Amino acid sequence: FLSKELALCTLMKFVELEARYPLIKAEWKGSLTFPRELLKVVVDGLLPLNEDASLLISRFQEYMEYDDIRYFVIKAVTESIGQVMQKTKERPLPFYQQNVFSLISPINMPNKESDMVKFIVKQDNWEELKVSKLQAHKQAFEKMWLSFLKHKLPTGLYKKVLVILHDCILPYMNEPTLMIDFLTVAYGIGGAISLLALNGLFILIHQHNLEYPDFYKKLYSLLDPSIYHVKYRARFFHLADLFLSSSHLPAYLVAAFIKRLSRLALTAPPEALLMVIPFICNLFRRHPACRVLVHRPHGPEGMSEDPYIMEEEEPSESRALQSSLWEIQSLQNHYHPDVAKAAAVLNQSLSEIEDDISGLLELSAYELFDKEVKKKAVDVPLEFEQVRGLFGKKNDIFAEHFTLD
Repeated sequence: FLSKELALCTLMKFVELEARYPLIKAEWKGSLTFPRELLKVVVDGLLPLNEDASLLISRFQEYMEYDDIRYFVIKAVTESIGQVMQKTKERPLPFYQQNVFSLISPINMPNKESDMVKFIVKQDNWEELKVSKLQAHKQAFEKMWLSFLKHKLPTGLYKKVLVILHDCILPYMNEPTLMIDFLTVAYGIGGAISLLALNGLFILIHQHNLEYPDFYKKLYSLLDPSIYHVKYRARFFHLADLFLSSSHLPAYLVAAFIKRLSRLALTAPPEALLMVIPFICNLFRRHPACRVLVHRPHGPEGMSEDPYIMEEEEPSESRALQSSLWEIQSLQNHYHPDVAKAAAVLNQSLSEIEDDISGLLELSAYELFDKEVKKKAVDVPLEFEQVRGLFGKKNDIFAEHFTLD
C-alpha cells in the first residue's frame, strides 16, 4: 500500500505541475490546458476490477476538494464506467462497482457558484470556461451517477446508494426526476431496499410533482413482520406518517393500513409497539371515518371470524373497514405494562391533538430496559407467608427442632 500511495501522490504532483506549466501548447487561444489524460490514468488506477482499492481511494479524497480536479475526475469516472460496464452484459462487477462508489459517494458538490474558489490552477480566461460554471459541474455529476446506476448493482450497494441518495445526490442534480427509473427498480426489489427507496420517491413526489401509479398499493405491500425489526424502521415510519397525513385519502385505504399494522403488532417487540400504537391513534385522529374499527372491540356483530383478508395485496379488497381492532384489545393484556397502558388509550375518546411520535421512532430495547431498571416502585403489592423452620414449609418436621434467628 505504501508504494501505491507514494506513486499516487507523485502522479498527482505531476498533474498539478502540468496544469500550471502545460507540456503542449493550447490548440487555440482561450482553450483550457489541463492534463486530463494523465488524470484519467490515475482514476483508472483507482478503479481496479478485481480488488478493493478503498484505502487508496480514501487517500485520494483530499485532491477532490479542488473544484477543477473534482470536475475532471467526475468526467473520467463516467468514461470509465462506460468502457468497463458495457463489456459485462448486465453482470455486476462487485469490486469495480464498490470502488467506483467509494470514489464518488464522498464528493462534496458546491451549493452555489461563489463556493467554487479552490482550483489547482486558474487561467487568464477562467470565467469563460465550463470548469468554472456550477451548471457544468451539476451536469457532469448527474451524468456520472446516471451512468453508474443504470447498471445492475450488488444488493449491498443498492442499500448504500439509497442511504445517501436524498442528501448527497438528488439536491445536486439538474433534473432529479431522471432518477425515477432507478428508484422504481429499487422500490420493486422488496425488503429493506424498498424501504430505503421511499426517501428518494418522497422527494420526487412532493418536490418535483412526480406521479407514481399504485404507490399506496406498493407501500401497503411493504408492511410485513420485518418492518418492526429492521434498522431502517424509524425512517420508514417517518415517511409512512407523511404519506398518510393527507386528509384526501379514502377511508378504506387508511383502514387497511391500520388493520395490517395492528395485525403485525401481535408479534412485534415492545419498543416497536410503544411507537406504532400512538402512530395508529394519529391515523384515527386524521381520518375519523376509520373509528368504526374502534367501536367494534369484539368484532363485527353476527360474524364468528375477522372479515379482514391479510393476504390481499389490494387495500380496497382487504375488507378492513368491516373489521375491528381486536388486536389492539389483545395488546391491553401485554406483559409489558407500558404497552398495555398505551393500548388502553383506545378505550377512551381520543383527544384532537396528535401524539408526537418523533421521540419514539428510534426507541431501542436497550433504552426500554434501562428505563425499567431505573424505575422506583412506590407501592408493591405482596402476598406471602412468614417463613417457619429451616425450609419454610408448614408442618415441617424441621420446624419443630430448628428456628431461624
